[in-house]
Amino acid sequence: MSSAIRSLRVVLKLLCGGLLLLLCLLLGPVWLLLSQQVDWRGDWQRASRSVSGLAPDPATTPTALVQVYAARAFAWRGAFGVHTWIATKAENAAHYRVYQVVSWRRPTVEVAVAQPDRAWYGNPPELLAQLRGAPAARAITTIEQLVPIYPEAGRYRIWPGPNSNTFVAWVVRRVPELTVDFPANAIGKDYLLDGILARAPSHTGYQLSLGGLLGVTAAREEGIEFNLLGLGVGVDLDPPALRLPGIGRLGMAQPPLRGEE
Repeated sequence: MSSAIRSLRVVLKLLCGGLLLLLCLLLGPVWLLLSQQVDWRGDWQRASRSVSGLAPDPATTPTALVQVYAARAFAWRGAFGVHTWIATKAENAAHYRVYQVVSWRRPTVEVAVAQPDRAWYGNPPELLAQLRGAPAARAITTIEQLVPIYPEAGRYRIWPGPNSNTFVAWVVRRVPELTVDFPANAIGKDYLLDGILARAPSHTGYQLSLGGLLGVTAAREEGIEFNLLGLGVGVDLDPPALRLPGIGRLGMAQPPLRGEE
């Protein structure tokens, strides 16, 4: 009997520890909702799609460009994560081409001529990475080859993936010129499609992931980030910052992006 009681106590301790960990991971999203920094209801028909000005005007920018954007997801989902997409402009092109995965269509991959720096249904975009000139031209060629063969174009799952962040991270890992330090709240970026070990999207380290639910990333750009139930938490070393679920990055400001020529 005493052995059974001890075993029960161990199980209860593990359950309590797991519950406490889950509550800690959810503090960020709950705070964003309670502080009304995220409109949890939302009306997509009225939500802003305004242009932010982050994308150079093709009329005055003949050079090739590649940009990677992130914006908080629509409605309550924005308390947990962001939506990411890729934009390209070939040399001397008059328009941008936007690549992203969306949940409401099959196949999920959407390729469109569009303004790349629009708000994502009420949430302003943030520029995560940018290439210019010859590196951008090489990257565009690779991106155009990769997008049609994305292996999960027929499936979408908001958590833990595959979703929009899974798609963008999958492409980025395969484009040598394009390095992206995804925020911790890009849920789905750690959902690997080719095994459990891969290069980090920044190309400066590696990550181990079990179905997007449990894993770790160690890289110069990302620092150390643990993936627990699809939620990222860790430490960025240069510049110092915390990587937190829901919140993303909290710490010293990152240096301005400079597009590689």
